[in-house]
Formats: sequence, C-alpha cells, structure tokens
Amino acid sequence: MVKWYARGGIRVECAQTDNGFEFTNRFSNSRRDLPALFERTARELGIRHKLIRPYTPRHNGKVERSHREDQKRFYSCHSFYSLADFEKQLAAHNRRSNDLPMRPLHWLSPNLFAVQYV
Repeated sequence: MVKWYARGGIRVECAQTDNGFEFTNRFSNSRRDLPALFERTARELGIRHKLIRPYTPRHNGKVERSHREDQKRFYSCHSFYSLADFEKQLAAHNRRSNDLPMRPLHWLSPNLFAVQYV
C-alpha cells in the first residue's frame, strides 16, 4: 500500500487503526510489551501508528461496521484455496468495493475521494 501511494507522490506519515490484535498488543495480558507485526512494520517504514481512543464518539462503530460489511460481502461467501487465490479474490473485491459510495466520505466512493488528494 505504501508503494501504491508513493507512485502517486504521496508519502504515508501516519496510519490510524482500531485496537485489534492485528494492529497492537497494547491490550494483551501476555504480549503487552511486544510490538505487533503491524507496529514493527510501520516503525521500519517510518510511519507513525496512531490508535483510535476507545469510546470516541466520532469513531464508534465505524470500524465495526466496516468489518461486518467485509464479513458479509467477502469472507462469508468466498472460499480460498491458497494465499495466491485469496490475494486474487481480495483484489477483485477491493476493485468493486472501492467504487461504492460511503457515508463517511460524504457519499463519494473511496476511488473518487482519493482523487482529491492525488
């Protein structure tokens, strides 16, 4: 993803994520002091990792709705036979999904929204 943005002349400086275990071990009892793979990779790439503060009204539910929609539209109705197959199916899904209008983007699709910044 960083390389994709770099092709358009955009440098990724910060990534904001929820507090899921795929992004941070901050709330883990046994791994709290160990950085997650995402955190290590962001640090290596010089990207600041910002966590969404729990119970922040402007963020509440957005990530969960996104995960729920991904589950409903992609993971629940596809079978993956290899990592390469998963990547191929995910790329096709992302091409379709990135053309759908989204309320947080003022009813623009992610593709149309991103064009404003390139």
